[in-house]
Amino acid sequence: MSPGLASTMRLERGRRASLAITLNFVAFAFALSAVTTNYWCEGTRKVPKPFCTGPPVKVKQWFCIRFNSSNLNDSRLVQYIFETGEEKFLLRKFHTGIFFSCEQAADMNGFNCRDFSEIAPEHERGVLWLCIVAESLYLTLLFTGGALMTLEQCPSFSIMNKLKLSAFAAMCTALSGLCGMVAHMMFTTIFQLAVAMGPEDWRPKTWDYSWSYVLAWGSFGTCMGSAVTALNRYTKTIIEFKYKRRNIEKSLTIKQMVIELDLPEQMWDMYLTAVPADVEAQLDLPVNGHEPSTGTTYVLEVDSGLEQQGEEYC
Repeated sequence: MSPGLASTMRLERGRRASLAITLNFVAFAFALSAVTTNYWCEGTRKVPKPFCTGPPVKVKQWFCIRFNSSNLNDSRLVQYIFETGEEKFLLRKFHTGIFFSCEQAADMNGFNCRDFSEIAPEHERGVLWLCIVAESLYLTLLFTGGALMTLEQCPSFSIMNKLKLSAFAAMCTALSGLCGMVAHMMFTTIFQLAVAMGPEDWRPKTWDYSWSYVLAWGSFGTCMGSAVTALNRYTKTIIEFKYKRRNIEKSLTIKQMVIELDLPEQMWDMYLTAVPADVEAQLDLPVNGHEPSTGTTYVLEVDSGLEQQGEEYC
């Protein structure tokens, strides 16, 4: 293999390794952001407006209902309200994550949060805990795969150790993607069950998936992209390594045959420059009506030789 071709192949492998590491850490950042935020789903709840408290104000408070008189203790006064129909209800925004569900406060300032496990149906809470465990495995395996990919770039490792690290990195990243997919689907299931069977004081009127949910599935996509890239790099390296080994063994076998047949040195030069199949056909021709003996089998020291030759690929 020419030095220019070997350099080009090393550059391509380096680019694939950089791409796999970049995709892995992007996926980890997306997943960590999604799990630690509470915007997987968001929507509105329709609730009755509470009665206003405190002294009357000049500006009408649209988030509560005020009687015509502030003297509620006087039973002689007729109390009535002006709000009718939909004016007596209020749409409060809410957003939910894996751990917490937050809803706008009564005065529409800020959010009040509570544990999502309290909202999930009691007989389905096991699915929620499985979702949390799967998300934890997703983050752990994803980080492990990225760490192995980074460790693989250390120049102190031999080619064989790098191949092992590459294989483990691809496996961890692929397994993390499967765990992430299962976790996301579990959360979708438990949230829809909570909407249908959850407590009355939480059930939303309208809801949809939010940006944390998009980040979670985007993390899954980039994770699988990283796994495919790492696996492709490992497979291609193995194929190139076996191809180089076969070429070495073939070249040494032909060299041994040339020496044993006492052929001129130009035959060896022809083999290196011409089409190998043509040269092999010439070497297989009978000599003086007899097939040449193959001679003693040449033993190739593969273990140490392959590592030295393999350094050209990493």
